[in-house]
Amino acid sequence: MKNKYKQAWIESIRFETLQISIFSIITGSVLAAHDGKFKLNITILAIITAALLQILSNLANDYGDYINKCDTNERIGPLRGMQKGIITKSCMKKTLKINIFAICLSGLILIIVSLKKIEEITVFFILGVISIISAIKYTIGKKPYGYLGFGDIFVLIFFGWVSVIGTYYLQTNTFNIINILPATAFGLLSVTPLNINNMRDIENDAKVKKKTLAVRLGIKGAKIYHFIIIIISILCLICFNLLLMHDYKSWLFLITIPMYIKHIYNIFKNSIPKLMHQFLSKIIKISLLTNILFLLGMLISN
Repeated sequence: MKNKYKQAWIESIRFETLQISIFSIITGSVLAAHDGKFKLNITILAIITAALLQILSNLANDYGDYINKCDTNERIGPLRGMQKGIITKSCMKKTLKINIFAICLSGLILIIVSLKKIEEITVFFILGVISIISAIKYTIGKKPYGYLGFGDIFVLIFFGWVSVIGTYYLQTNTFNIINILPATAFGLLSVTPLNINNMRDIENDAKVKKKTLAVRLGIKGAKIYHFIIIIISILCLICFNLLLMHDYKSWLFLITIPMYIKHIYNIFKNSIPKLMHQFLSKIIKISLLTNILFLLGMLISN
């Protein structure tokens, strides 16, 4: 029973998704390092805070889907702890509270260590509060925005713009507008796994009136949307390099383009939504490789 309970929590926390939040922080840190202003202690604190926020989002998602009865037996993805009946509602609520406390503690330490001006501290404190509320309201509340098709925007904003640009600012105490390009690129690539999940669950979500963007667009529209966000991501990285980088080694990330072409081809070729799940781990790996090669290119470029 203990093994089942432990496994249920592992499944609900979804450790494999933490790389999304962690690499957004690393991206911001590498951008700072490229400008000669890298601080390891800030990077570590930011990674801890972002990972805790990702876990909060995952647990709140499970809790919200459970109480809203969206995790039916027809759901294609893996069953979570609450759906299995292993994790109780009260236990999950306690865990969410502990998680929120941990985020607040880590976030406050991060802000105190990184910032000195009261206006900067205020802005980042407000951003932290908004991040926590947004993670909870994704599937919890009377009108969870994840059920209205706004989940993709949440991922782009908080795991793209806020994480990357925010980390850079905490490291350097300056804002560089060009960083919007890689922040947008990796924010959109972080959306791709969510879109695949939504395409996979499109039939069940439509039945339970969970209006994800895939449900609103339809399966054909969701495939086109998937293609567009990948293209925009690559174009953002290309524009960043054209504007800032002047070394051929910075173009390492282009190695992944054939992988994206194959991925998109398979997405359009597949006509059964339930089989979309097979592409989930692949797009995560391709996105991760893109991120690594882009950052490696920045570090080794002259």
